Amino acid sequence: MAKYIFVTGGVTSSLGKGIIASSLAKLLQARGLKVTIQKFDPYINVDPGTLNPYEHGECYVTDDGAETDLDLGHYERFLNIPTSQANNVTTGRIYQTVINKERQGDYLGKTVQVVPHITDEIKRRMMLLGNTGEFDLVITELGGTVGDIESLPFVEAVRQIQWELPEEDCIVVHLTLIPYLKAAKELKTKPTQHSVRMLSQEGVHPNIIVCRTEHPLNNELKRKIALFCNVKPEAVIEAIDASTIYEVPIKMLHEGLDVIVLKKLHIDKYGVPELGKWTTFLDKLKNPKNKISIGLIGKYVELQDAYKSILEAFVHAGSVNQCKVQIVNIHSEHINDTNVSEKLKGMDGLLVAPGFGSRGVEGKIEAVKFARENKLPFFGICLGMQMAVIEFARNVLGWADAHSTEMNSSTTRPVIALMEEQKKVKNKGGTMRLGAYPCSINDGSLAHCIYQKEIISERHRHRWEFNNNFINDFINSGMIPSGKNTESGLVEIIELANHPFFIGVQYHPELKSTVENPHPIFVSFVRAAKEHALALANDGVSKAAI
Repeated sequence: MAKYIFVTGGVTSSLGKGIIASSLAKLLQARGLKVTIQKFDPYINVDPGTLNPYEHGECYVTDDGAETDLDLGHYERFLNIPTSQANNVTTGRIYQTVINKERQGDYLGKTVQVVPHITDEIKRRMMLLGNTGEFDLVITELGGTVGDIESLPFVEAVRQIQWELPEEDCIVVHLTLIPYLKAAKELKTKPTQHSVRMLSQEGVHPNIIVCRTEHPLNNELKRKIALFCNVKPEAVIEAIDASTIYEVPIKMLHEGLDVIVLKKLHIDKYGVPELGKWTTFLDKLKNPKNKISIGLIGKYVELQDAYKSILEAFVHAGSVNQCKVQIVNIHSEHINDTNVSEKLKGMDGLLVAPGFGSRGVEGKIEAVKFARENKLPFFGICLGMQMAVIEFARNVLGWADAHSTEMNSSTTRPVIALMEEQKKVKNKGGTMRLGAYPCSINDGSLAHCIYQKEIISERHRHRWEFNNNFINDFINSGMIPSGKNTESGLVEIIELANHPFFIGVQYHPELKSTVENPHPIFVSFVRAAKEHALALANDGVSKAAI
């Protein structure tokens, strides 16, 4: 039987429960234990697939087609193992299941209530992965903050699990905030005390308290927190701000978070943490030899979480190339044919980001044109690939009204069209082309050079596709469909024959980039941008040198 670790949060949101959970999981995994992480979100949406990125950041997609919280991306990037539908559960999914059972008569005429029916379903899902026999430890992150009305059923479920399981099989790690009052020049523990007290009032007592802080916690402060929160001083863990999220596992190792967890769970058979690859990655990340600027052309650039996986994939690729990748966010709505040169001046590469809807697409098309005409390294993802196809159709093939039927249903040149299986879809939630699909790559293409494989598998999230009715026109003019789905013939990858680095992909490669396995397209794109920067040097001293 697996043992269970629950991670809760108090005082404020955005403290980094996902990063702490991922860091703890990484340390336990590095000691030879089999670990997985799951996220329970308190919102009533069945999944985040219908949420605007401004509401909830990016929607992360798993191999099995689940649209999930972005924290699952952290789990995969840290642990280097895939997650699934079972790793993310929402209040909406819980209620949907219970209501369906009630409609089927499964409760035999009983009054359906939050306790026990909702909490029983929460517990069942919390323990689902632990019952597979695949894992030694299951870490469950509870979304929201202690005290939120939406989180109460989840906290109650944890209380019941604590009551049902032996003490050594279930612990709670509570992440809280120790604010620094600049005027008083001191750290304050009162918010943490109130947070722990509020959690305890719900019947859940934390075994370990992790304290987010901007300043170091001295032993006296740790003892004070331990005293008033009823834990041992060694169970008070300092989580000071780090320069990168990938430093957090090392900081937690130094604080002994994994050791105190193993002690409380009565696990005495484990190895020395093997973090060689992780520390090598960090060393390269912190000591770059070059610096490049990548223009990220998107419509949600005000919120960094909207492109979280893309940003992290650049971190991974930058480390491989020992190159600091400076991302310059450029709102596509602010780009037009008169200012595109000024907006993109000084960029060493352009990435046109994914998205939906017509807002900002003309700016993306102008950015693609600039990259194509100026031989600037270009990378388009999903909608970014589609914009590259439209730009090529308009400015190379001469089809002035070429467009996607998503934005213009009456275009005479629908070079991007709604997928056939999507035409009868009415519901928006969970109905896109989702999850991992195989792709066959042309030998001798840029894509083949990047992947060094003939068959790959990548994750998708889209409704529109390259219209194969026009494929010969594109091929004859120099745009090569170098990757296709092995069954449907869907164009997955396009590239230009007469460009140093120009590639667009219908899928989302950023979702499979991890610390230990950076995605090859991002690695190659950063390398191409670095070479472009070096080639522009006029005085023999590279502008890319720091």
